[in-house]
Amino acid sequence: MEAFHACATCIHFQAEKTKKGMRYFCKRLGYETRPNYRFNCWTPKKNVQELIKKRMEENKE
Repeated sequence: MEAFHACATCIHFQAEKTKKGMRYFCKRLGYETRPNYRFNCWTPKKNVQELIKKRMEENKE
């Protein structure tokens, strides 16, 4: 799970293109962030949850 834990993989992460460049924002925390930052409130997106599950199943074998 650690390999996937980053703001960019969280359901609350938003990326927005502006005239000044990209803006990365956390809806939950209410402020700007970066894609590679990590916070304890991380909730992975559905596709990331599936990747984590797949990796865990592969490691059991």
